[in-house]
Amino acid sequence: MLSPMLGEQIIEVRHGHAFDEASLERYLARHLPDLEPPVSVRQFAGGQSNPTFLLETKSSRYVLRKKPPGDLLPSAHAIEREFRVMSALARQSIPVPRPVLICEDHTIIGTPFYVMEYVEGRVFRDLSLPGHSPAERARLFDAMNATLAQLHGVDYLAAGLEGYGKPGNYFARQIARWSSQYVASTPSILPAMQRLMDWLPAHIPPGDETVIAHGDFRMENLVFHPTEPRVTAILDWELSTLGHPLADLAYNCMPWNLAHGQYSGLRGLDLAALGIPSEDEYIVAYCARTGRAAIDHWPFYMAFSLFRMASIAQGVYARSLLGNASSESASKFEGTAEVLATRACDLIG
Repeated sequence: MLSPMLGEQIIEVRHGHAFDEASLERYLARHLPDLEPPVSVRQFAGGQSNPTFLLETKSSRYVLRKKPPGDLLPSAHAIEREFRVMSALARQSIPVPRPVLICEDHTIIGTPFYVMEYVEGRVFRDLSLPGHSPAERARLFDAMNATLAQLHGVDYLAAGLEGYGKPGNYFARQIARWSSQYVASTPSILPAMQRLMDWLPAHIPPGDETVIAHGDFRMENLVFHPTEPRVTAILDWELSTLGHPLADLAYNCMPWNLAHGQYSGLRGLDLAALGIPSEDEYIVAYCARTGRAAIDHWPFYMAFSLFRMASIAQGVYARSLLGNASSESASKFEGTAEVLATRACDLIG
């Protein structure tokens, strides 16, 4: 059997996520002339949003992402946007899986879906990178940093992504969006979340920038070369938009603000001994790559990212109660919003 990405767990299709595999095979046979049936379908265990599946034949592998079943929040699970941005960025030499086809016909497998190439490599879910030397850890973190800077350097107009989002006023719009999503996902508003919904709009830093923002840029969503400290694919583009680069950077830096063992956190580890850069060192490297002297108002950007993640986590937990979450671990997100919002409130004083 062909091996999956190192670090990725492949399982049988979960209950509630099964679809008509024969219908999918017929569709793919019509649209992928090189595909050789039969097609084996299994599911990636990770991920909390759009269910993702490994498609295997005797000679090829593909990855399928689809919307989850059931009732969904407005604007959520926009797989069409994922396909569009990856198609554009593949032409700009950004490391993304090559998109193959998109199907918006609900009658094929019950929801829209798209198919992309399978990228061989390593996926790391434990940011302490056990089994690696300090030098290897340093190179892997630096590769992640370089990839984010490379993405933010893309001219979205030249990439054909005009209209992919609204340029400017990013934080005001995002705070409003995630406040609305949070309220729609919870029967009662946490005091810490209410404080953030009040504080964040009143403290947006001056100035504005617009880049292609991934929205979920973290080590777990990167595929690294099988042996080299090099990113070969950025995954999971569902939350991408035209946005502010420092929102992406702050989200990427959240692990430094969360305890080890707590949502991939790094706090409490001896980072110097491990070879992992400190948050300040990581930020300095990003600034050097993007031509920044420094970053003012960092507590705002981090508090915003924690708030946004708290809203997302609440949505995942709400879907687990409805039975349509992508991952079986979604129910573990109960209480996550409070942890993240409390940490954000600590940062703003």
